[in-house]
Amino acid sequence: MARRTVAEQYVDLVARAGVRRMYGVVGDSLNPVVDAIRRNSAVEWVQVRHEEAAAFAASAEAQLTGRLAACAGSCGPGNLHLINGLFDAHRSMAPVLALAAQIPSSQIGTGYFQETHPDRLFEECSHYSELISTPEQMPRVVETAIQHAVGRRGVSVVSLPGDIAGKDAPQGAAELALVHERPTIRPGEAEIARLAELIDEAGKVTLFCGRGVAGAHREVMDLAQKVKAPVGHALRGKEHIQYDNPYDVGMSGLLGYGAAYDAMHECDLLILLGTDFPYSDFLPKDVRIVQVDLQPERLGRRAQLDLAVWGDVGETLRHLTPRIREKSSRVFLDKMLKKHLTALEGAVGAYTHNVDKRTPIHPEYVASVLDEEAADDAVFTVDTGMCNVWAARYLTPNGRRRVIGSFVHGSMANALPQAIGAQFLDPERQVVSMSGDGGFSMLMGDFLTLVHYGLPVKVVLFNNSSLGMVDLEMMVDGLQPHGTLYPHTDYAAIATGAGALGVRVEKPGDVRGALREAFAHDGPALVDMVTDPNALSIPPKITSGQITGFALSASRMVLNGGVGRMVQLARSNLRNIPGL
Repeated sequence: MARRTVAEQYVDLVARAGVRRMYGVVGDSLNPVVDAIRRNSAVEWVQVRHEEAAAFAASAEAQLTGRLAACAGSCGPGNLHLINGLFDAHRSMAPVLALAAQIPSSQIGTGYFQETHPDRLFEECSHYSELISTPEQMPRVVETAIQHAVGRRGVSVVSLPGDIAGKDAPQGAAELALVHERPTIRPGEAEIARLAELIDEAGKVTLFCGRGVAGAHREVMDLAQKVKAPVGHALRGKEHIQYDNPYDVGMSGLLGYGAAYDAMHECDLLILLGTDFPYSDFLPKDVRIVQVDLQPERLGRRAQLDLAVWGDVGETLRHLTPRIREKSSRVFLDKMLKKHLTALEGAVGAYTHNVDKRTPIHPEYVASVLDEEAADDAVFTVDTGMCNVWAARYLTPNGRRRVIGSFVHGSMANALPQAIGAQFLDPERQVVSMSGDGGFSMLMGDFLTLVHYGLPVKVVLFNNSSLGMVDLEMMVDGLQPHGTLYPHTDYAAIATGAGALGVRVEKPGDVRGALREAFAHDGPALVDMVTDPNALSIPPKITSGQITGFALSASRMVLNGGVGRMVQLARSNLRNIPGL
């Protein structure tokens, strides 16, 4: 049997775990691993321009598939650049294995050139972070890292000195069976019985859904139908629950809209399904609350619970719904559906009337046209900031589209590198990066990665020459915006110079045509939408004493912008109300 190096064994292990590509930037301490990838047809090396982009790309892959993805960085500054993307992956529960190459093992602890201690640095953003200091630790450390990433859904980091990577791996070492799928968890009998009892006792029930309802759409709808419950959602729950939902009352949270907040506060029983909703100010204090979650550490950390249920949402509801009594009254549900429609129609007017003729271009109009023109199975990656607002309000979920962003970590510059990972995963699927000019310019170098690999990502750039969300935060706190403006930049010209299609749009009448041109282009494209930096106005009765950052009033009033085709969804839901 031919001997293998530690690097070769590492690559074989990640390939066996389902990894098909590794994102990173080459460097001396990483060279043995990159060379092993060159000689292994199962894994592709993806050369990005910045390691932070590598981590974001791997995270996007993992979020879209639920399977392990991988990235790597060379010693010192190389792997240190991974850290922001890995924080985002970990907080997004994306199974990512990061390889942090290390200086020569004999030099560790001497203050050597580029010395850091990655096994310590990455502890806070990983479930597992260990240094391989001798070949005899192979393959167990890598297998353990993979099990942590997949089993606990998050990041694992393996630190590997370059000299150790080039040594022979031990022969005859047992290679453990790797876990690829997570089990479903059913709550105990007592918890299901008590939850059924609480639902039967309550006159008005509201369901509030997060990302944990993924794959449980039918089960949530069955429960809502049986108890006549309005269904609200957090931002990360939107793509999984809003479509084909006659009980939809919108979203709560900092970017909330519709009647979700009212439905949560006016019910007798609020059931939180698969959400670690972080904004306690938006949760009621005087209603009964039940939380169902697969992660037990999340139960009760945002609100005082009357019942904590540890289990998978779908599995829990499959055992719960047959036990509860069907409610006959739709009064509460219909009231919330009417309130939802009124809220959406009132919000939409200011941003949809004649905006196709006004300059600067309203970003709401761009988002609404993008929603209409994008493919039914498109993947949208969304920059943190105002792009989050446009995605939350205007992208219409249908069960096939996907929307990912830095929704928990809140990093800028995430959309472009996440689009790289999404497009590598499926070169034929439409991938749209909804980028702000602030975020895009931070990691703009990796636009060249799109050109390098011919990735047909379409970057729709909301170019308002400012950090719009920071502007808004300052004004809400009664401060004069400062340090938030950028010089006007022609990003379409930059894209053209890089070898991609670049289209600059300054008139609203050109928006639709520019998007169609980009979508028809066989390759990377950037549509530079010059948008109005003052699209959101501040009502005068909002004061810094009423809110802290984005608290309740800011969400319901300052961000009370248009919500696109969701008005049509609300009108459609009203048809379910008898007598209307």
